[in-house]
Amino acid sequence: MQAWLQTVTANVIMSSMGISYQLALEAQSLVGHPESGKVQRILRAALEAADPAQAVRRVVTRAGSLLQIDNKLYDLDEIQHIYVLAFGKAAPVMASALASMLPDKVGSGLIVSKYIPSAVLPYPVLECGHPVPDDRSLAAGKTALERLTDLGQDDLLICLISGGGSALLTSPLSDVSLSDLQNLTESLLVCGASINEINTLRRHFDRVKGGGLVEAAAPARTVSLILSDVVGSPLEAIASGPTAPDPTTREDALDILERYRAEIKIPVGICEALRSAPETLKADNPLFAGVQNVIIGSILQSIQASFMQAEKEELNGNVLTSSLEGEARQVGGVLGSILRQIVETGQPTKRPACLIAGGETTVVVRGKGLGGRNLELALGAVEGLAGLENVMLLTMASDGEDGPTDAAGAVVTGESFARARELGLSVRAYLENNDSYHFFGQLGDLLRPGPTGTNVNDLILLFAF
Repeated sequence: MQAWLQTVTANVIMSSMGISYQLALEAQSLVGHPESGKVQRILRAALEAADPAQAVRRVVTRAGSLLQIDNKLYDLDEIQHIYVLAFGKAAPVMASALASMLPDKVGSGLIVSKYIPSAVLPYPVLECGHPVPDDRSLAAGKTALERLTDLGQDDLLICLISGGGSALLTSPLSDVSLSDLQNLTESLLVCGASINEINTLRRHFDRVKGGGLVEAAAPARTVSLILSDVVGSPLEAIASGPTAPDPTTREDALDILERYRAEIKIPVGICEALRSAPETLKADNPLFAGVQNVIIGSILQSIQASFMQAEKEELNGNVLTSSLEGEARQVGGVLGSILRQIVETGQPTKRPACLIAGGETTVVVRGKGLGGRNLELALGAVEGLAGLENVMLLTMASDGEDGPTDAAGAVVTGESFARARELGLSVRAYLENNDSYHFFGQLGDLLRPGPTGTNVNDLILLFAF
């Protein structure tokens, strides 16, 4: 038997107007399936709704010298200099969109991202490490802080922030070495710590984070346009809140280290920094009086677009949640059971159905295999979907990258379990080894769109045709 979906390739074209997603489904078993076009169109709708350029244009408008950002007006004639700092996986697209609206006031700036696109960009670009910071991340942090300290009270700093910014732009306290930072980040990623826990720690030993950019740029005013990749979109968690006050304390950070002490080796420099560093900036700090933080997009837009497209495709759409969290394999099992219930009882919705969820799960890595949270979620659903006819679970990271792999996620059908057995593949053995990538690679069910130019959490689609 063949896979329902073997690969997905995406040609992502960037321009000043945004991103054009040209998804091409290249699966022999899906090409002849009557529902393949529906899957393709729903995926495309989800990605297009997360287009960072369009997100910028939704909240930024200009009329002559007046620049309106959300509900606040800025008179460009009264601003001496604009500095644009864009960092995160969507930074190139966001910077291009903003610069196209300010051709006469483009000013100077810096773009920090994981990839350098081939498109012409308005500012210099630094390519840095992610998800683990590297020496280029430190250089980017140093460069950004140096340039911000030159700003004056008549200047405006516009930050364009997206997921991945925590690792890409960093400036640790003097007690924290790069190796300390790398070792802690790697350890927390594999032990199942949540992104909120990881970013709480980062805010307390990094000059950029926890409002650090606001402090560096003062007395200039600061505006941040933020594309959220964090469940619930708390400002302090997205890229570790570089322009937002920190509601957590050093004690909270130390408690997190204590929580994982048995599972990770904590660098000495980290502990020393947390105990000796000054407390992070809080909401009552007068520095934030001149700061405007605007969430310009999140997984909500992708979920809504998926729902609307599903309805157009005459599928019974149903949004499960936009705040999906938990251990990836367990979440996969739960979602698989929901599909089974639809097949067996017609609840919570009747076929043909498309159920949609978004969020970010976690993985506790105990094995030596390769995978990411989306792949492990998919593997966790395989047994529960076994034998069901005409069902599909598709999960993918919106940025096109699932953990350390070149895949965004995977697809599971009611045939996946039987096909795996024919190949001699044990679902449980691959789960125990955290080797979801090679499991789905052998089935031909990996999704590989490549970097999408956006980042708004993970999207999970459940189909019962």
